[in-house]
Amino acid sequence: MADLPTSFDHPVRIAVIGGTGLQKLEGYVPIATVNPLTPWGYPSAPIHILEHNKVPVAFLSRHGAYHQIAPHEVPSKANIAALRSIGVRTVIAFSAVGSLQEEIRPRDFVVPDQIIDRTKGIRPFTFFEKGVVGHVGFADPFDAKISKVVSACGHALAGDGVRMHDKGTIICMEGPQFSTRAESNIYRSWGGSVINMSALPEAKLAREAEMVYQMICMATDYDCWHDTADVDVAMVMAHMEANGANAKRLVGSVLDELIKEEHSDLVSGKHWEGQTTGMIQFMTKKEGRGAEGVKNVEFLFPGVFS
Repeated sequence: MADLPTSFDHPVRIAVIGGTGLQKLEGYVPIATVNPLTPWGYPSAPIHILEHNKVPVAFLSRHGAYHQIAPHEVPSKANIAALRSIGVRTVIAFSAVGSLQEEIRPRDFVVPDQIIDRTKGIRPFTFFEKGVVGHVGFADPFDAKISKVVSACGHALAGDGVRMHDKGTIICMEGPQFSTRAESNIYRSWGGSVINMSALPEAKLAREAEMVYQMICMATDYDCWHDTADVDVAMVMAHMEANGANAKRLVGSVLDELIKEEHSDLVSGKHWEGQTTGMIQFMTKKEGRGAEGVKNVEFLFPGVFS
């Protein structure tokens, strides 16, 4: 793709953030590769702009082009800001996860609706600082409207071997180590469904940026609470490889649905517009706003303080 244009003049409304096991999107026509510089640096990897049925879709590899970025090193602020800067308002994020419940079997898919944060505060997690204060509601961390679309697509593929769970709670841990057995059992007692290292701060930042966000989780193991073999990288990758076709089929089905005209307002994030900007304009008075904080927020929302 070295000879592709490095700029793209039209807004791209839909993006896929790929995690372990989904390093690229196949079956789409590549039309550009962009690498926007944000106030928080460059994204994890250049963003590939792909075309499907004349609709552009962005793809970003969360862990870098060569999977060289550890979970706690992912530049989530740059990733979300870069996607928003090219017009993205809907993000479908993919993640490999461990299952914390017997009924969620390895190779099953989950459309989570809740998160419990078990990161350690070392990941930059908000756009609102340096003289701009913002408090964004996060009671329901995923977008209910988009989750219905994702779930319906998954159930429609049941005949092709896709097994979908419509709800679930993600435990987002720091990593990069896997859980201890004691931790795994505590998370189960809390009602955790699956566990990963990538849901946060990605989902929080997407909410601050007024973007529709939904994660698709694919179980690759039973963590270490189960009486099967303890989780290791070989186990994770074996399940990812075996179920890779279903993962790509599911993501492709979701994209096929979202590019339909009937979903245009949804993928444009119309129902989130003003949720953040109205609040930050109110919170910090003009006299107290820091120059750097204002500049950063203006990158996300041009003209917000004008």
